[in-house]
Amino acid sequence: MKKLLALFWVAFFGVATLFAQGMSDAQVIEYVKNAQAAGKSQKEMTTELLRRGVTQEQALRIKKQYEKSNSVTEGTENVPTQLRKRSGIEIQQSYEAAEIQDQKTVIDVEKDTEDRDYVASNKIFGHDLFRRQNLSFEPSVNLATPENYRLGPGDEVIIDIWGASENTIRQQISPEGNIQVSGIGPVHLNGMTIKEANSYLQGEFAKIYAGISGEQPTSQIKLTLGDIRTIQINIMGEVAVPGTYRLSAFSTVFHALYRAGGVNNIGSLRSIRVVRAGKTIADLDVYQLIMSGKMTDDIRLQEGDFIMVKPYEALVQIEGKVKRPMFYEMKPTETVATILEYAGGFTGDAYKKAVRLIRKTGREHQVFNVDEMDYSVFRLEDGDMITTDAVLDRFENKVEVRGAIYRPGLYQLNNEVSTVKELIKKAEGLRGDAFLNRALLDREREDLSHEVIAIDLQGLLNGTFADVPLQRNDILYISSISDLKQEETVSIHGEVASPGIFRYSDNMTIEDLVVQAGGLREAAATTMVSITRRIKNPRSTEFSSELSKVYTFDIKDGLVVGGEGFNLQPYDEVYIRKSPAYKRQQNVVISGEVLFDGTYALLKKNERISDVISRAGGVTPDAYVKGARLLRRMTEEERRRQADAIRMARSSEGKDSISIEKLNISDVYTVGIRLDLALANPGSDYDVVMKEGDMLYVPEYINTVKISGAVMYPNTVSYKQGANLKYYINQAGGYGNMAKKRKAYVVYMNGTVSRLKSNNRKAIEPGCEIIVPSKEVKKRMSTAEILGLGTTTASLAAVVASMVNLFK
Repeated sequence: MKKLLALFWVAFFGVATLFAQGMSDAQVIEYVKNAQAAGKSQKEMTTELLRRGVTQEQALRIKKQYEKSNSVTEGTENVPTQLRKRSGIEIQQSYEAAEIQDQKTVIDVEKDTEDRDYVASNKIFGHDLFRRQNLSFEPSVNLATPENYRLGPGDEVIIDIWGASENTIRQQISPEGNIQVSGIGPVHLNGMTIKEANSYLQGEFAKIYAGISGEQPTSQIKLTLGDIRTIQINIMGEVAVPGTYRLSAFSTVFHALYRAGGVNNIGSLRSIRVVRAGKTIADLDVYQLIMSGKMTDDIRLQEGDFIMVKPYEALVQIEGKVKRPMFYEMKPTETVATILEYAGGFTGDAYKKAVRLIRKTGREHQVFNVDEMDYSVFRLEDGDMITTDAVLDRFENKVEVRGAIYRPGLYQLNNEVSTVKELIKKAEGLRGDAFLNRALLDREREDLSHEVIAIDLQGLLNGTFADVPLQRNDILYISSISDLKQEETVSIHGEVASPGIFRYSDNMTIEDLVVQAGGLREAAATTMVSITRRIKNPRSTEFSSELSKVYTFDIKDGLVVGGEGFNLQPYDEVYIRKSPAYKRQQNVVISGEVLFDGTYALLKKNERISDVISRAGGVTPDAYVKGARLLRRMTEEERRRQADAIRMARSSEGKDSISIEKLNISDVYTVGIRLDLALANPGSDYDVVMKEGDMLYVPEYINTVKISGAVMYPNTVSYKQGANLKYYINQAGGYGNMAKKRKAYVVYMNGTVSRLKSNNRKAIEPGCEIIVPSKEVKKRMSTAEILGLGTTTASLAAVVASMVNLFK
């Protein structure tokens, strides 16, 4: 990560950041990571970061975050969490101080441990047992006081007396091992178990309480533990952090090992000795806990105990087809069978008859092939590596049948299935479409080459063809009649509910195909139903220019007239054409200043605007006929032409072509009309023919003119009859600095556009819009931006210097 961020700083701070478009901090780091993996150069990375808008402020923020996280994690990144997390049992201040000191020691030691040693230790079975947070082996403080617990200095005892006499005494055992009882004096409890202490106190308290002793005592006495003392134990040998630890008096060997961070990469889990008063009182085997769940050896520790962890004796690796391939620590008497048990046994695809063992003899390597019968007697040595292989990718007794049979698949080659006829019987026989003249038997030879044996199934079933014995890996192919010929279909086109391709069936008629296609549509013509048929003559030896044959029939009441006995043949195509007399309604919409606005259906082809206006009752007195607008939807042909225009514009990018942005790509467009001339001259060229979906809007009179574009103050003013262009430009404050004065144009209410000239007084009409286009200007960098660039470069140089010091 440090190298990655260093590369980022070098790449980024090489140039100044100017244009901010926005990238999150996480996106910046992710981009640098991916770009480095892709092999991009620093120059390419820098250019891309600048283009995406990474700023100097953002880079400084990422730098500060990195410095902060680096200072927090430095010195602890190699320390396992379980070595930093401590027991939750509340103890005295001295114990807490020792805990902090232990943690510092752990950090110092783990910083000096190489990463490869830590990774190697994780591969050894059981070594991570004492490194897990969820398995701390901490003693439970909620258990009843065990009777075999031995009291010692620092333990708090609670003595309850009830019955004829009642009293409670709560005292801590002194360093001399005593408690002070009023009326008795010092009572020595050190080294006694809870059971022994209760018996001893019964006799002592009988001196001052008469009802405690006797055959029928009237008072009872019981000792229990309050606060538990801490004990000091020593952990030596091959552990992560050897030393002296203060633990709860309930602690066991496993809890102590957890506190010490577990064994190191050479420590033994098979022989952990507990030494008490110079004598070994226990020799623990952690594998017994892991494999059998036995914790009988996990004894409770006492003050001054030593835990000794020696190096392992033999470390053996097992890999391949076992359930837990890894390193295992083995005892000198353990064998291959033992390590297979530790590894969870073989996987399902393992070769179990033998394993391969590589042994280092001190001079060179030796290989042993250990057979299954020797697993329990072949002993292992340090450095052995066992490999378990997979089973061979082949079958011992497999035959297969495929094709036109009821149960295709794999079958066992045995006494019941040993011939082709028996295999067919086992697969429940042939299907009705099976091709009986020839079946193929694919056979694998000893040299793994293949041969094909042809079988006459018809003769085999009749007994006239000798049955063929099967061999291992034989594959029997039984073809279907339909597989040996092209799939036969028929097609139907035109005015049916679901035109398309359908499977051919014998004796299929035109009526059958029409029914399968969902029946005739309303627009279908019942005359001129055509059928085209392929020309095919497999025995022909001459060229023919004839492509197909055509048959024509009529349909009446769903039946073909004149086609009695006419059946379809494979690949026939049926055409149901549209009736020439079928016409559906075509609607137009008229709105605005007409007497009856709304939707109207066209009564005939080529019906014109004046006809529809007449049917709508004519225009109202308030109508501004000259400003009427006609909106029209694109037809399919117009959409195709538009797509061609867009494609040409894109292919000519950078050349002398029309910009795509200037193309009108809407489905609805305006048709410039002159409704006043159309109504005055019905049937003329001004009287536009209406089309389906047209929307005609007749507005009321508007006496304003809008001026927009490159003017000083775009404005809307009252229309003044006879006023020229200069008058209206003055109403907008005059031309702007970048105005194209000679390119001004006017857009009329009816959708037409006209070029304006200053002396043309009739070109401006009520409701129109005067537009003055502006010149295109290349953007230049301002003086402030140029000065800012120099300032940014200087500040970035300082950041680069700090980065160099950071990554040294």
